Amino acid sequence: MKAEYDFSKGERGKFYNADAVFRTPIYLEKDVNEFIQHLANVKEKDVGELVNELLRHNIQLIQSIQ
Repeated sequence: MKAEYDFSKGERGKFYNADAVFRTPIYLEKDVNEFIQHLANVKEKDVGELVNELLRHNIQLIQSIQ
């Protein structure tokens, strides 16, 4: 690393995007990933779509017992 960096020619906010949306990365453990991948293939669905369906179903179950 340098002792000092020259930012005199830098442009503030060059890469800032006010409309940017942060998506939370989800990392599944190997056994869960394999199961979800298999189920998605059987149902001919995208993994993300399937995971969202499963989570929505769980949300409904949790809300119904509260």
